[in-house]
Amino acid sequence: MSILKVDNLFFEIGGTKILNGITFSIIKGETVGVIGPNGSGKTTLFNCLSGFNIPQIGTIYFKDKDITHLPAYRRARQGLGRVFQNFAIFKEMTVLENIITALEGKEKLGPTFFPWSKKNKQNREIAYEYLKKVFLEKKAEDKAGSLSGGQMRLLEMIRTLAFGAEIFLLDEPTAGVSPKMKEDIAKLIQVLQSEGKTIVVIEHDINFIQKFCARIIVLDVGKVALDGPPETVRHSKELQEIYFGNIYSSCHKD
Repeated sequence: MSILKVDNLFFEIGGTKILNGITFSIIKGETVGVIGPNGSGKTTLFNCLSGFNIPQIGTIYFKDKDITHLPAYRRARQGLGRVFQNFAIFKEMTVLENIITALEGKEKLGPTFFPWSKKNKQNREIAYEYLKKVFLEKKAEDKAGSLSGGQMRLLEMIRTLAFGAEIFLLDEPTAGVSPKMKEDIAKLIQVLQSEGKTIVVIEHDINFIQKFCARIIVLDVGKVALDGPPETVRHSKELQEIYFGNIYSSCHKD
């Protein structure tokens, strides 16, 4: 059963075409990597999926519902989670408050103003459990802005889980993080997989994503150029031509 389906997506800005008829579907529980050279349309695709861009042509289905023109916040409430390349956490809040905010948003209750309330206590306990999943419980009362880049990424991902996401759109989750944090992010992705979550991840490092992706989609000039298992994609002549173009072709003439 497809949880996400993209049908003939076109998007342009100021006459410049960025997406040129993208079509694919993703099965519930699948983990899919998205790669491609700079300017191939990866982040624009995620913007369209999450509601920050509206395509001029094409349709996006999430859980068999047409969400093409649905606002971003309504997509999030339906279970479509986005983790941005640039950190989107509340840096002036504590680490714990970031998770509590997600829990309150999920329940549509608004802020719990009274710290002595039963609901506030419950949410704090639940939030701590989420932080334990990413080993951030000792940072619970620290300002989120004081975390390292890798820790911020983990916080953003676990906050998305706390909000109730069923599908995770991860835009270069390992960009600018240390090798140790890269391993921790990979472990969290594996935790999400074990919980049956669907994951779509933009990543330049094919060695990283093939650890947990059974499928890779390659974008080029706003189109799906390749779609298949990591090893097949990795060793395809088409992939080399996409990244190296005429240099590759001139070196491999018959």
